Amino acid sequence: MSSPSIVANRPDPLLSRAIPISWVLLLALLVHGPLLLMQLPNDSYDANFHKFFASHYAQHWFDPWNPKQFTGFSQTSYPPMEQQWVALFSHVIGLDMAYIFVQFIAILLLPIGVFRYARIWVSERAASYAAIGSVLLGALGFLVYNAGQLSTTWAAPLYLNALPYYYEWAREARWKSLLKGLFLLLAAAAAHHVTLIFGSFIFTLPVVAMAFIDRKRDGVDASAGGVLSRTFTFAVLTTAGIIAVLYPFFVSFFNNPIKQMPIPHDSRLNFFLNPSAGMNFFVVPWGWLILTIPFIFIRGLKEARLRPLFLGFWLAMLFSLGGTTPIPKLLLGRAFDILTFERFSLLASIMALPIVGLMAAELMDRYGRKAIFTLASAAALSFGLAIAWPVYHIVRDRPYSVEEVISFLNRDNHDKFRYLTLGMGGSKFDLISTYTTASSVDGDYNSARLLPEMTSFGAGQMTNAKYYGSAGMESLRAMLKHADHYGLKYTFVRDPFYEPLLAFAGWRKDEVYDHGNVSLWVKDGIAPARPTDLGVRPTAMEGILWGTLPIGSSIIALLLVILLADHRLGKSETLEFPTYSSEPVLREVR
Repeated sequence: MSSPSIVANRPDPLLSRAIPISWVLLLALLVHGPLLLMQLPNDSYDANFHKFFASHYAQHWFDPWNPKQFTGFSQTSYPPMEQQWVALFSHVIGLDMAYIFVQFIAILLLPIGVFRYARIWVSERAASYAAIGSVLLGALGFLVYNAGQLSTTWAAPLYLNALPYYYEWAREARWKSLLKGLFLLLAAAAAHHVTLIFGSFIFTLPVVAMAFIDRKRDGVDASAGGVLSRTFTFAVLTTAGIIAVLYPFFVSFFNNPIKQMPIPHDSRLNFFLNPSAGMNFFVVPWGWLILTIPFIFIRGLKEARLRPLFLGFWLAMLFSLGGTTPIPKLLLGRAFDILTFERFSLLASIMALPIVGLMAAELMDRYGRKAIFTLASAAALSFGLAIAWPVYHIVRDRPYSVEEVISFLNRDNHDKFRYLTLGMGGSKFDLISTYTTASSVDGDYNSARLLPEMTSFGAGQMTNAKYYGSAGMESLRAMLKHADHYGLKYTFVRDPFYEPLLAFAGWRKDEVYDHGNVSLWVKDGIAPARPTDLGVRPTAMEGILWGTLPIGSSIIALLLVILLADHRLGKSETLEFPTYSSEPVLREVR
């Protein structure tokens, strides 16, 4: 019989139980709901890029050829699933709110996925703490409210929700789990190609290892050969499904492989040598998790069960550091100069959460409500920093309107000619592209660049030419020189820096808009624009496949998850890690 001192010092029963996932989702609603209703994500860096793609799907669902940027390009060069959902909802609630709503769904999917993913390694209680942590991740706040990476915030939760089904299938041969895991993975692939490439290693390999390690757990008596054969079956079906769902994407990549000059990006810098980049891409996204890194390393290396998870975390963390270490460059080669690495902070943070959830459980067992207050405060402060960071780290100009620019391009047959913007940034340029009928020689999706005036120089958008140094200015000079070839008649200038170059190239200033913030420059003697022979237009069949299979995979996944009863992942003593009780209890036990 337990002594009175032990009973008196037992942890609070409310702190010793798992938090219901419904409560976690309510927390996500309370935290993110007001921020989303304020439409903060609409001001993020890539928000207008996704809405530009979505607006094309809303008007031309089965025709992925978009003539509005780069003189015409194929949207099959970018997986479309979440953008197609934005397009569908835009018919009901408008484009801006549709983007917010689709982002909200991704936010809700994340804690569910983290909870299910974490239960493979830790107790349900620790997994519930990991799910709570996912709601307040600095990396999530950074990607949603600052970077606007809708594709990453959609793809990652889908992988997290899919892989526990593979784990169940590999160990128990449940056909329902095979189907649900397969179609969730296909939906994840249809959301983002970069997360597909790296998520398949970072998220998947630790789960595959655990399927073999746990083949005898919870009364399951699977053989190594059985787990191997079912893993092989799952891999073959997934590979075949991805090829089918993204077939037009692979055709586009084959026809137009990326051969352009590398474009600089601060996420590839050495963060020690560039503290500003380190703050932006490491400190802000990681936030309070930086304090947990010693525990993650110690416990992750000490516990044999956690080592596969730790190795996935460690690899993702190395990638999140960009050029701070030589390892990403060594592993990726030339691809290092094409990728951006801010998304890896989210992947690494997610991989850390199960171990962090374990740490939270142990701290609560030892310190009770003091631990809750400390952990909650740290998480809230770091999440708040990620939301507020754009205010204190200003990377955009003060607000200005482009409505008059759009109005000019849409009237009096001005859309017969092509246009260029200078000094407006990619976000405003995408906004113009969304609502105008005219075509531009510039574009905001680097992988779709095929114009030789752009691919021959290591610069991104021409609207930001000066920020790419001599490469950007040489690219702009080449484009202005060939204005007659592309039917380039109008240039809208936000930054006076470019005006001497335009004047020297024979352009004249014609009108001003938005109280003088934007000026229109015109090149006389330009013939109307003609279609270019750049790129390969998708066939009608590719358009049908693109308009049905990517979004169809997500619809089927949703129906399978709803209609097929979810088998609860079992728990066993091997999942319960040692916890610390209060000091009087430890003395009494001794």
